[in-house]
Amino acid sequence: MEWLNYHHLRYFWTVAREGSLARASEKLRISQPSISEQIHELESALGEPLFRRDGRKKVLTETGQIVYGYAGEIFALGTELLNAVQQKPGARTLRMCVGVADSFPKLVTNEILKPVFSMPQPVHVVCREGKVEDLVAQLATHRLDIILCDEPVSSTVNVKVFNHPLGETATTFCAEKKLAASLRGRFPKSLHGAPALLPSENTPFRRTLETWFRELEIQPRVVAEFEDLALMKVMASEGRGFIAVPSLAISDAVDHYQFAIIGQSARCRVQFHAVTAERRVTHAAVALITETARRKLDPL
Repeated sequence: MEWLNYHHLRYFWTVAREGSLARASEKLRISQPSISEQIHELESALGEPLFRRDGRKKVLTETGQIVYGYAGEIFALGTELLNAVQQKPGARTLRMCVGVADSFPKLVTNEILKPVFSMPQPVHVVCREGKVEDLVAQLATHRLDIILCDEPVSSTVNVKVFNHPLGETATTFCAEKKLAASLRGRFPKSLHGAPALLPSENTPFRRTLETWFRELEIQPRVVAEFEDLALMKVMASEGRGFIAVPSLAISDAVDHYQFAIIGQSARCRVQFHAVTAERRVTHAAVALITETARRKLDPL
């Protein structure tokens, strides 16, 4: 395919975003048959169907989902271009797309990304959360500039990527104030039999915690396990159990959720890594956050 018709792409993207041909027609003020015909032309140009029938509905095919993701980025960049033209020559917004592994603590993500919002140049940050394998695929097609994860990407992946160790931190255990007060005295032994809210099994942080518990012969009473660590913190704020937080982010956890600290373990270490498609980091915002994170964290 030598040329992509962006009008056709816009019609497809609007239908996918609005959820129906009728709503897209109202939005674009173009007849439904005209939109349908131009989407068919886009499918012919791409050589793949973008929608499939599911009962009475049309849903995106796998190719349609990929095209929809790219289309959103294309039109966002177009908006940035128009904004940049209207600004001073040196005020062009720097775009940084960050992939965040779903097991990566969100408070740590916030801590790592903080420096970019103080850069002299305006920065537009796009965050995508998902499985590491899916994020690596996006990194390979340059849809991401960096991935933040809690363990290095395996060398067995089919895409050439580069791991950049950021460092590690101790773990702080905390809970709602009343529960924390009852567990603080004999820490860490006080955690034995205590209600615990833990990350889901087979995540790096959970494995680290399990190893530390075994070494100290501590067996907490697991009340719930979470893939969504933000939900885990919300439930902990209601006193349902204690949680473990990377010490780098404990200040934010205390401020946001009104937790009280039970204790800290320097032996229970949490690692953080960045992954890029290039060995040498050249993106200004990516370089800033990796360098700042290394100063805040202990070296691996």
